[in-house]
Amino acid sequence: MGVVIELKDQLADRSRPRGGSREAFFYDLACPFSYLVAERVERELGEVEWIPAPAVGLDGGAAWTRLEAVRLAAEREARSVRVPLVWPDRFPANTRHALRAAAYAGENGAGPAFALAAMRLAFCGGFDLEDPEIIGVAAAAAGLSLEGCLAAARDASRDVPLWATARGLHRRGVRRLPAIRLGRRWLSGERVLDSVALLRASGL
Repeated sequence: MGVVIELKDQLADRSRPRGGSREAFFYDLACPFSYLVAERVERELGEVEWIPAPAVGLDGGAAWTRLEAVRLAAEREARSVRVPLVWPDRFPANTRHALRAAAYAGENGAGPAFALAAMRLAFCGGFDLEDPEIIGVAAAAAGLSLEGCLAAARDASRDVPLWATARGLHRRGVRRLPAIRLGRRWLSGERVLDSVALLRASGL
Protein backbone atom coordinates (compact mmCIF):
# COMPACT_ATOMS: atom_id res chain seq x y z
CA MET A 1 0.00 0.00 0.00
CA GLY A 2 2.89 2.34 0.75
CA VAL A 3 4.15 1.99 -2.83
CA VAL A 4 0.72 3.02 -4.17
CA ILE A 5 0.64 6.10 -1.91
CA GLU A 6 4.17 7.05 -2.96
CA LEU A 7 3.26 6.66 -6.65
CA LYS A 8 0.18 8.88 -6.22
CA ASP A 9 2.35 11.47 -4.50
CA GLN A 10 4.85 11.44 -7.37
CA LEU A 11 2.10 11.78 -9.97
CA ALA A 12 0.62 14.76 -8.09
CA ASP A 13 4.03 16.43 -7.72
CA ARG A 14 4.20 19.36 -10.13
CA SER A 15 7.85 20.08 -9.40
CA ARG A 16 8.85 17.18 -11.68
CA PRO A 17 9.85 18.26 -15.19
CA ARG A 18 7.75 16.56 -17.84
CA GLY A 19 8.27 16.27 -21.55
CA GLY A 20 8.03 19.72 -23.08
CA SER A 21 7.81 21.42 -19.67
CA ARG A 22 8.35 25.15 -19.66
CA GLU A 23 10.54 26.87 -17.12
CA ALA A 24 8.56 27.08 -13.90
CA PHE A 25 8.16 29.57 -11.06
CA PHE A 26 7.16 28.08 -7.68
CA TYR A 27 5.59 30.45 -5.17
CA ASP A 28 3.55 30.75 -1.99
CA LEU A 29 0.99 33.56 -1.82
CA ALA A 30 1.93 34.18 1.82
CA CYS A 31 5.62 34.69 1.00
CA PRO A 32 6.81 38.30 0.49
CA PHE A 33 9.86 37.11 -1.46
CA SER A 34 7.56 35.21 -3.84
CA TYR A 35 5.68 38.46 -4.41
CA LEU A 36 8.86 40.44 -5.09
CA VAL A 37 10.03 37.87 -7.65
CA ALA A 38 6.53 37.52 -9.15
CA GLU A 39 6.56 41.19 -10.10
CA ARG A 40 9.68 40.63 -12.24
CA VAL A 41 9.88 36.97 -13.21
CA GLU A 42 8.32 37.16 -16.68
CA ARG A 43 10.10 40.41 -17.47
CA GLU A 44 13.38 38.61 -16.77
CA LEU A 45 12.62 35.10 -18.09
CA GLY A 46 9.71 35.47 -20.48
CA GLU A 47 6.68 33.24 -20.14
CA VAL A 48 7.00 30.63 -17.41
CA GLU A 49 4.64 28.20 -15.71
CA TRP A 50 3.43 29.49 -12.32
CA ILE A 51 3.02 26.71 -9.75
CA PRO A 52 1.73 27.28 -6.19
CA ALA A 53 3.06 25.34 -3.18
CA PRO A 54 2.93 25.82 0.61
CA ALA A 55 6.33 27.09 1.76
CA VAL A 56 5.89 25.40 5.13
CA GLY A 57 6.12 22.06 3.31
CA LEU A 58 9.72 22.89 2.39
CA ASP A 59 11.12 24.21 5.67
CA GLY A 60 8.60 23.07 8.28
CA GLY A 61 7.81 26.70 9.10
CA ALA A 62 11.39 27.53 10.11
CA ALA A 63 11.23 30.94 8.40
CA TRP A 64 8.40 32.06 10.67
CA THR A 65 10.45 31.41 13.80
CA ARG A 66 12.60 34.42 12.79
CA LEU A 67 9.79 36.68 11.68
CA GLU A 68 11.53 40.00 12.29
CA ALA A 69 14.53 38.91 10.21
CA VAL A 70 12.17 37.91 7.38
CA ARG A 71 10.45 41.29 7.50
CA LEU A 72 13.73 43.21 7.44
CA ALA A 73 15.17 41.11 4.60
CA ALA A 74 11.99 41.52 2.54
CA GLU A 75 11.95 45.29 3.09
CA ARG A 76 15.60 45.53 2.00
CA GLU A 77 14.91 43.47 -1.10
CA ALA A 78 11.82 45.55 -1.94
CA ARG A 79 13.88 48.73 -1.78
CA SER A 80 16.61 47.14 -3.87
CA VAL A 81 14.26 46.11 -6.69
CA ARG A 82 12.04 49.21 -6.31
CA VAL A 83 8.83 47.29 -5.67
CA PRO A 84 6.32 48.55 -3.06
CA LEU A 85 5.80 46.35 -0.01
CA VAL A 86 2.98 46.73 2.53
CA TRP A 87 2.55 44.20 5.31
CA PRO A 88 -0.88 42.57 5.71
CA ASP A 89 -2.43 42.96 9.15
CA ARG A 90 -2.07 39.21 9.60
CA PHE A 91 1.45 38.13 8.74
CA PRO A 92 2.33 35.37 8.32
CA ALA A 93 -1.11 34.39 7.09
CA ASN A 94 -2.61 30.97 6.49
CA THR A 95 -3.39 31.05 2.77
CA ARG A 96 -4.49 27.47 2.17
CA HIS A 97 -7.80 28.53 0.59
CA ALA A 98 -6.08 31.07 -1.65
CA LEU A 99 -3.50 28.48 -2.72
CA ARG A 100 -6.29 26.12 -3.74
CA ALA A 101 -7.81 28.94 -5.77
CA ALA A 102 -4.39 29.62 -7.34
CA ALA A 103 -4.19 25.98 -8.44
CA TYR A 104 -7.66 26.29 -9.97
CA ALA A 105 -6.57 29.46 -11.77
CA GLY A 106 -3.59 27.62 -13.23
CA GLU A 107 -5.84 24.87 -14.55
CA ASN A 108 -7.95 27.51 -16.28
CA GLY A 109 -5.17 29.44 -17.99
CA ALA A 110 -5.08 32.30 -15.48
CA GLY A 111 -2.40 31.18 -13.03
CA PRO A 112 -0.07 34.20 -13.37
CA ALA A 113 -2.91 36.75 -13.44
CA PHE A 114 -4.58 35.34 -10.32
CA ALA A 115 -1.36 34.88 -8.36
CA LEU A 116 -0.08 38.36 -9.15
CA ALA A 117 -3.44 39.95 -8.32
CA ALA A 118 -3.62 38.03 -5.03
CA MET A 119 -0.07 38.90 -3.99
CA ARG A 120 -0.63 42.56 -4.86
CA LEU A 121 -3.76 42.59 -2.73
CA ALA A 122 -1.76 41.11 0.15
CA PHE A 123 1.55 42.97 -0.17
CA CYS A 124 0.45 46.25 -1.77
CA GLY A 125 -2.97 46.55 -0.15
CA GLY A 126 -2.48 44.70 3.13
CA PHE A 127 -5.57 42.55 2.55
CA ASP A 128 -6.21 39.11 4.08
CA LEU A 129 -6.09 36.39 1.41
CA GLU A 130 -8.19 34.05 3.53
CA ASP A 131 -11.13 36.43 3.12
CA PRO A 132 -13.40 34.96 0.39
CA GLU A 133 -14.21 38.48 -0.80
CA ILE A 134 -10.51 39.16 -1.44
CA ILE A 135 -10.12 35.82 -3.25
CA GLY A 136 -13.10 36.93 -5.32
CA VAL A 137 -11.40 40.23 -6.20
CA ALA A 138 -8.31 38.32 -7.40
CA ALA A 139 -10.55 35.96 -9.39
CA ALA A 140 -12.26 38.91 -11.09
CA ALA A 141 -8.90 40.51 -11.91
CA ALA A 142 -7.85 37.23 -13.55
CA GLY A 143 -11.10 36.84 -15.49
CA LEU A 144 -12.11 33.71 -13.59
CA SER A 145 -15.54 32.46 -12.59
CA LEU A 146 -16.21 33.69 -9.06
CA GLU A 147 -18.27 30.62 -8.20
CA GLY A 148 -15.66 28.24 -9.61
CA CYS A 149 -12.81 29.96 -7.81
CA LEU A 150 -14.55 30.02 -4.43
CA ALA A 151 -15.63 26.39 -4.83
CA ALA A 152 -12.00 25.47 -5.52
CA ALA A 153 -10.91 27.42 -2.44
CA ARG A 154 -13.23 25.28 -0.30
CA ASP A 155 -12.12 21.99 -1.90
CA ALA A 156 -9.70 20.32 0.53
CA SER A 157 -8.78 17.66 -2.06
CA ARG A 158 -6.78 20.37 -3.83
CA ASP A 159 -4.29 20.26 -0.97
CA VAL A 160 -2.95 16.93 -2.29
CA PRO A 161 -1.04 18.25 -5.34
CA LEU A 162 -0.01 21.42 -3.47
CA TRP A 163 1.67 19.43 -0.70
CA ALA A 164 3.00 16.80 -3.10
CA THR A 165 4.72 19.60 -5.01
CA ALA A 166 6.21 21.00 -1.79
CA ARG A 167 7.54 17.56 -0.86
CA GLY A 168 8.92 17.12 -4.38
CA LEU A 169 10.78 20.42 -4.16
CA HIS A 170 12.17 19.42 -0.77
CA ARG A 171 13.44 16.13 -2.19
CA ARG A 172 15.25 18.12 -4.87
CA GLY A 173 17.05 20.24 -2.31
CA VAL A 174 14.77 23.28 -2.40
CA ARG A 175 14.28 24.56 1.15
CA ARG A 176 12.53 27.88 0.54
CA LEU A 177 10.40 29.76 -1.91
CA PRO A 178 10.39 31.35 -4.40
CA ALA A 179 12.03 28.77 -6.65
CA ILE A 180 12.59 28.45 -10.38
CA ARG A 181 13.03 25.27 -12.41
CA LEU A 182 15.26 25.54 -15.46
CA GLY A 183 15.28 22.23 -17.28
CA ARG A 184 16.39 19.84 -14.54
CA ARG A 185 17.89 22.48 -12.28
CA TRP A 186 16.08 24.06 -9.34
CA LEU A 187 17.16 27.44 -7.97
CA SER A 188 15.62 29.13 -4.94
CA GLY A 189 15.70 32.02 -2.51
CA GLU A 190 14.87 35.71 -2.45
CA ARG A 191 17.60 36.48 -5.05
CA VAL A 192 16.63 33.59 -7.30
CA LEU A 193 16.50 35.79 -10.41
CA ASP A 194 20.13 36.79 -9.80
CA SER A 195 21.00 33.09 -9.54
CA VAL A 196 19.26 32.42 -12.86
CA ALA A 197 21.14 35.29 -14.53
CA LEU A 198 24.49 33.98 -13.25
CA LEU A 199 23.69 30.46 -14.41
CA ARG A 200 22.75 31.64 -17.87
CA ALA A 201 25.81 33.89 -18.12
CA SER A 202 28.00 30.88 -17.35
CA GLY A 203 26.39 28.97 -20.20
CA LEU A 204 25.19 26.12 -17.96
